[in-house]
Amino acid sequence: MTQAFSKLIVDKALLQTLDNLNYTEMTPIQQNAIPLIFNGDDLIAKAETGSGKTAAFGIGIVDLIDSAKFDIQAMVICPTRELAEQVAAEIRRLAAYKPNTKVLTLYGGTPLTPQRISMEKGVHIVVGTPGRIQDHIGKGTIILEHVKMVVLDEADRMLDMGFKDDIEKIISNVPKKRQTLLFSATFPDTIKTLSQNIQINARHISMENTHDENTIEEHFIALKNSSKEELLMGLLSANRGKSTLIFCNTKITCDEVSDDLSYNGFSARELHGGLDQKDRNQVLLMFANKSITVLVATDLAARGLDIDNVELIINYDFPMQNELYTHRIGRTGRAGKSGMALSIVSARDMHNFNELNETLGHEAVLEPSERFTAGKSKNNRAPYRTLMIFAGKKKKLRKGDIMGTLCGECNLESDQIGKIDVSDQFSYVAIENNAVD
Repeated sequence: MTQAFSKLIVDKALLQTLDNLNYTEMTPIQQNAIPLIFNGDDLIAKAETGSGKTAAFGIGIVDLIDSAKFDIQAMVICPTRELAEQVAAEIRRLAAYKPNTKVLTLYGGTPLTPQRISMEKGVHIVVGTPGRIQDHIGKGTIILEHVKMVVLDEADRMLDMGFKDDIEKIISNVPKKRQTLLFSATFPDTIKTLSQNIQINARHISMENTHDENTIEEHFIALKNSSKEELLMGLLSANRGKSTLIFCNTKITCDEVSDDLSYNGFSARELHGGLDQKDRNQVLLMFANKSITVLVATDLAARGLDIDNVELIINYDFPMQNELYTHRIGRTGRAGKSGMALSIVSARDMHNFNELNETLGHEAVLEPSERFTAGKSKNNRAPYRTLMIFAGKKKKLRKGDIMGTLCGECNLESDQIGKIDVSDQFSYVAIENNAVD
C-alpha cells in the first residue's frame, strides 16, 4: 500500500517542492529506502530503472546538504554520461527549495578546465562517471574531504564496465565517516563483495519487478518466411505512430536498421555509444517530443536513460542474456501505462529463447509473424518536427516567450505546438508537420 511523502517528511518546503513536481505518493523503493537514508544507514538496494530510486536518494542528498557551506558534501557515481545528466537534473529539481544549491556533472568528452573552475567557485553535489572523477582526483582538482554521502547508481553495470578499481580508489579519497548508498538492478557476487569493501552494516532492500507484468503484452515472433528487415517494416506499419524503441546488439546493426527505416519513410534515428554527447541529447529530446517515433538503440538505452511513454519495444536482435530482456521490455508499461514487447526469434536465437523461457515465470510461445504485420504504409512520419532556437536561459529566454511569439507573430494555434525545451544556450520546440514551413 502506497503512502504519501508527508508520512515520512516533515520539512514543509521540501513537501511543497515534491508537490510542485507532482510527487504525491511514494513508490515502493522510496517508501522503504527514505527512512533508512534519513536514519544515516548504509544501504544496498535492488531496484530497476523507473522505480523512483533517483528521487529516493536525491531527497536524502538534498536534505543532508548545508547550502551555506560551499564544499562537496555528496557524490553520486553513475556508469554513463546520460545517467549522470539525468540524475543531476532530478537533484536540481528536488533542491529547488534550497536556494544556491550547486550541482555539477563530471564526465568525459568535455574539457576538464571548466569543471575545475566550477569546483573552485564552490559545489555542493557532484554527479559523475568513475573515469572522469578519477581524472580530477589524479590532477588534484577535486576535494572530497567534506563528503558525507556517496551514492553508487547502477553499481552492477559499472562493475560490468570494468570500473571496480576506479570506484574503490574514489571511495578511498572520501572520509571513512560517511553514508554509502548502493543501488543495483541485480545482486551478483561482485556487488556483495563491493558492498563489504565500502559499506558498514549495510541495510538491504530488494524491490522485485517494479512494473506490473500485466501492463506489458509480450510476444515472440518466429522469423520464417521473410527477411528480418521485411518483418520489422511490417511490425512498424501495423503499429504506425506508436512511440517505438528497437533494440540491436551492436552499433553497426543500429546504424544499418536506422538508415533502412529512414529510407523507407520512417522517422527513425539511432542511439549508441558511437554518437557524441550533443547528438545523443538531441536524439533523446526529439524522441521525447515526438519528432522521432522510432529509436534504434543498443543496450545503452535499456538502463539508466529516462525515456518515458514508450508504447512498443521491438527486440530486432534477440538479447544475449536473460537480464537484458527484462531491462529492455521494462522501458514500456511504466507508471501504470500499458505497453507491448515484440521479440524476433530466428533459428539461431533458439538457444537463448529456450534459456529465457525457463526463467520467465510464464511460458513463451513462438507465434507466426502474419498476426503482427501489415503492408507498408505511405505515411510513417512523426507528427512533429523540432526547430532549434539559438538562445536559451542565459539570454533570459523562457517557454512562455517562445509560445507567445509562435502564437502571436507566427499565427500558430497552441495545439500546433508540442513540447518546448529550454537549455542554457539553445531552445527546442516541436511544431506539427503541417505548420513547420
